[in-house]
Amino acid sequence: MKKSNVYTRTGDGGQTSLIGGSRVSKSSARLEAYGTVDELTSMLGLLTTCLDDDHDRETVESVQRALFHVSTLLATPPQADKPVQSLDTALVEQLEHEIDAITDAIPPFRCFIVPGGSRGAALAHVCRTVCRRAERRIIALAEEAPVDAVLLSYVNRLSDFLFVLARKVNFSQDIEEKRVF
Repeated sequence: MKKSNVYTRTGDGGQTSLIGGSRVSKSSARLEAYGTVDELTSMLGLLTTCLDDDHDRETVESVQRALFHVSTLLATPPQADKPVQSLDTALVEQLEHEIDAITDAIPPFRCFIVPGGSRGAALAHVCRTVCRRAERRIIALAEEAPVDAVLLSYVNRLSDFLFVLARKVNFSQDIEEKRVF
């Protein structure tokens, strides 16, 4: 029986394969985009370990699954033989629903908030900033190649969700937010 290796040695020269087989530099905008989404997915996994609310944890795990689809879209160049199905707009709507539900359950946002408070809230803020970086990387890729418009909306909405989730976590633990002004 042949052993499956994690390593292939094909990336040792600084290139990797995209879906469809084309090879690109590991520093390309496409790799930066889906590599940052991969980082976000991992950070969200860490966030789930700090969430006490089952619904919040399930929502974040659902986001992680959606981000695998996002990564697949980003790893598939336009010239690939088999295009990947676009991201479903229902995913954006689900995030918007979560944002609205959380916003209705916490005090209104009136000023800049210093990230922190509980461990879970602080980690949600870290995830938010990684999400914003992923969005910037995806936009940089969109300046070179077509990028799914729903994907862009999803990542933008995700950072908003992570912001209100951080606020909810602090609120549910009765931790007062630190305000800038």
